[in-house]
Amino acid sequence: MRTLWLAAAPVIIAVLWLYTSVLTSSFPMLRNKRICLLIAHPDDEAMFFAPTVLALTKPSLGNHVKILCLSSGDADGLGHIRKQELVKSGLLLGLRNADDVLVLDDERFPDSMTKTWESKAIANLLATTFAPKMARIGAKSAPEANIDVLITFDNSGVSSHPNHISLYHGGIAFLKQIMQKHAGWENPIKMYTLSSVNVARKYGSILDAPLSIAKTVFQKKEAGEFPTPLLVVSGVGSYRKAQKAMTNAHESQMRWFRWGWISVSRYMVLNDLKKVKAV
Repeated sequence: MRTLWLAAAPVIIAVLWLYTSVLTSSFPMLRNKRICLLIAHPDDEAMFFAPTVLALTKPSLGNHVKILCLSSGDADGLGHIRKQELVKSGLLLGLRNADDVLVLDDERFPDSMTKTWESKAIANLLATTFAPKMARIGAKSAPEANIDVLITFDNSGVSSHPNHISLYHGGIAFLKQIMQKHAGWENPIKMYTLSSVNVARKYGSILDAPLSIAKTVFQKKEAGEFPTPLLVVSGVGSYRKAQKAMTNAHESQMRWFRWGWISVSRYMVLNDLKKVKAV
């Protein structure tokens, strides 16, 4: 009996994968939006957000996706290489052209496992980049921005990395900054965050899909132009693209533990995101 179960396991997993990827393809998704993925280091887009980027860049959805990376990942002196790797990865994941990837090399945002980046510095940078007219727009007019959606990490940062967590708090500070003079108006930018999960789920790969779907089904939902929550389960082809974004683009980062990550991490095959509000 045990041998039978072992033989049947790959078939069961394949059927589960096919079913969940087809099922979630009918779930609500962002359409015709200007979207920025805000990340901390080159390779975050592939290791954590690949299913999201692959889904949102589908031409049929009409989105324009860009990536803003606040550090070059220069902790090991490879920043100049990692910038180029991020551009290559972004194109593999479906971005329109190299100009849609911006990597900063700012001393305020060092690549560090111990440094927390200042929320105000992040908010000011985002305001200059995405709401350049903010200071000139009066309280009687609606706030303006040149993106519709900001996607980043949640307040646990998936891996508890302080740089990841800083992006969440900086994004919230940015949303508040936009609305400082505009009480009663709607914020022009909606922020979505990638859900962190426990260790067992993190390394459950496609096996985490049923639980993720169940949690999404029973969560409070919002429809419309900016639905929440968002759930993406990649098919096998998209999963292979996500892996290639690491192995073919981020070659400088492919140490033994990252081979393990791209093989068994749920974030390589599925993402669930929630829309958050600044309070």
